[in-house]
Amino acid sequence: MEADVYDLRGLNCPLPVLKTRKKLALAAAGTRLWVETTDPLAVIDMPNFCVTDGHRLIETISVEGGHRFHIERG
Repeated sequence: MEADVYDLRGLNCPLPVLKTRKKLALAAAGTRLWVETTDPLAVIDMPNFCVTDGHRLIETISVEGGHRFHIERG
């Protein structure tokens, strides 16, 4: 399944989680999304967000300057 990339680089907490929540709210269950962020707190915030909101964090990848999160909407 192909996943869109949501570029949130340059935004700081809590914006990456808030914007991801809003984007996933508009998506169908099972939709997958790659979220790119440079916020160092995202490695804590994104997994917590997924658990709290019932989404599945498929993968977290460290990339230069930040992280990529592969999320499936619950």
